[in-house]
Amino acid sequence: MPSDKYILKWGILATGGIAETFTRDLLVNPEYRGVNDIVHTVVAAASSSSADRAKQFLKKVGAAETAKAYGSYKELVVDKDVDIVYIATPHSHHYQNAMLCLEAGKNVLCEKAFTVNTAQTKLLVAKAKEKNLFLMEAVWTRYFPLSVYVRETITSGRLGKVHRTFADLSMAMDPEKTLPDTHRMVNPDLAGGALLDVGIYALTWVFQTLYHTQPADARKAPTVLSTLKKYHTGADVQTTMLLTFPRSDEAGGDAHGIATTSIRTAADPDGKGTAGPAIRVQGEKGEIQVFHPAFRPTRTKVILTDGTVEEKTFDFPGPPKETGWQNGFGELNPPGVAHGMYWEADECAYALKEGRKEGKYESLEESIVIMETMDEVRKQGGLKYPEKIETTDYPVDL
Repeated sequence: MPSDKYILKWGILATGGIAETFTRDLLVNPEYRGVNDIVHTVVAAASSSSADRAKQFLKKVGAAETAKAYGSYKELVVDKDVDIVYIATPHSHHYQNAMLCLEAGKNVLCEKAFTVNTAQTKLLVAKAKEKNLFLMEAVWTRYFPLSVYVRETITSGRLGKVHRTFADLSMAMDPEKTLPDTHRMVNPDLAGGALLDVGIYALTWVFQTLYHTQPADARKAPTVLSTLKKYHTGADVQTTMLLTFPRSDEAGGDAHGIATTSIRTAADPDGKGTAGPAIRVQGEKGEIQVFHPAFRPTRTKVILTDGTVEEKTFDFPGPPKETGWQNGFGELNPPGVAHGMYWEADECAYALKEGRKEGKYESLEESIVIMETMDEVRKQGGLKYPEKIETTDYPVDL
């Protein structure tokens, strides 16, 4: 392997579906996406159930034969060959798992939602700073070229002053028929519900267009008005949020973000985009639209008051389709089409290469503000999770 490339050695904590999707993307040659100075390698994986399951996982994703398989997370985090750990457990377990990694001196990329509540996130951030470690929430969508383009369209002034963003991620799951009460989407013991699992994507679009695009010294946390509908398990199945972002008169005054999420209704009912955009970012000179799904969009449209209409599509480059390589989550993408999780991994590599301790497209401070927003939504809706997953105590056996 060329010595002039920065090599980042990963440990994968948990071996479920999202871990598989991430790791298969991670092992795609970065040169296919125009990245020529870093390389990702998986040196270990851990399953909480058995080393055999971790071994099967490593084989399935195509990791090197030298990669080690562990039957506990504690073994993984003390492996000296691991530079960074990707945490792929349910969000109910993120705080305990991330603290385990940080205490062991490991850099961390932790799946979203970062934790169950703000207090947990703040303690992880404090621990990372205490240990001088890299810590990032795995909001993969922020690192897409499409997202970069949307933010640059805003900051360039092309839309004029931006006053409002609508963002929705809703999928009609018919939970009574398709989801057992133990499923992570509706199980309060796993911090289940629309808000933390899919609603965070609607919030991601509101925040990355109305908060992240502001100068750092002008970013202010929003006020929150919200309502939610509960499932018989106590988890939320539909949540609607109105956020007001304070801004100076020079910046156009307060901006409004409307974030909605549901597992009762669909943002894209026919799966063909007929229903229109899932995200609309509106300024004085026009708007930019982003089409469903909010977590992995491929298409945008700019519509300006001067009559300009500009559509773009974005690729997710993988190995040549002739190889038959496929990846996806839930269902497979066409051959040669990656899922897009490698861009957040690239950010981790560049950050560690450059000596940064957080992501450049979502700081730890912004992750905290988003967690505070979700805490407030839960407070207004009377949505509480079991104490064992809300606690800041560590360690707790879950």
